[in-house]
Amino acid sequence: MALNSKVKAVILVDLQADFTEFYKGALPVPGTDLEYLRKVEEAVRSLKNEGLLIVASQDWHPPDHISFFTNHLGKRPYEEIVIGDRKQILWPPHCVQDTKGAEIVVDTRLIDWVVKKGQNPLYDSYSAFCDDGGFETGLELFLKERGIGELIIFGLATDYCVLATVTDAKARGYEVCFLDELSKGVDPVTAKEAIDKMERMGVRVYRSLADLK
Repeated sequence: MALNSKVKAVILVDLQADFTEFYKGALPVPGTDLEYLRKVEEAVRSLKNEGLLIVASQDWHPPDHISFFTNHLGKRPYEEIVIGDRKQILWPPHCVQDTKGAEIVVDTRLIDWVVKKGQNPLYDSYSAFCDDGGFETGLELFLKERGIGELIIFGLATDYCVLATVTDAKARGYEVCFLDELSKGVDPVTAKEAIDKMERMGVRVYRSLADLK
């Protein structure tokens, strides 16, 4: 499949220090070692050289974010609570604004635009398009202004923020390609379930960048 810079863009999902084993992050996704990071950066560089627009999402939480277990008295990491009409998983504090853990771990010179998410302390934001309260991040407007119709999506984690971003992209009418080799999941079972769900949505799932091309 020939890449066409006029209609395609790349969404790098939450490739941040706190989600990696290599940087000893607060919430590391299994398999995010130096080899993985090098493979991701090589792929991003290749896509950039093809002329594609590169967008990166960035978790950017305030210290009092609702998803941090430390902000709920007596609660533990990974516990699920109900807030209003929605469920909320409680995570260790991660990707706090202006900390090392929130930094993007791909060479930022390759990135055309960073979309910050999870800034509202009252709502989590797995998707790069909008948070759990339905508030837009500005990503869709950015893509529409540039005539983007197809997205190549990969990053961290397959079964959470990648799946949410892919789901929102499909719901908004984008054609979506997902690169499995350049993504890692929190859990093998839920990661496979996420990929199966993507395929049922009509997402084109590829093992690697070489398969996409």
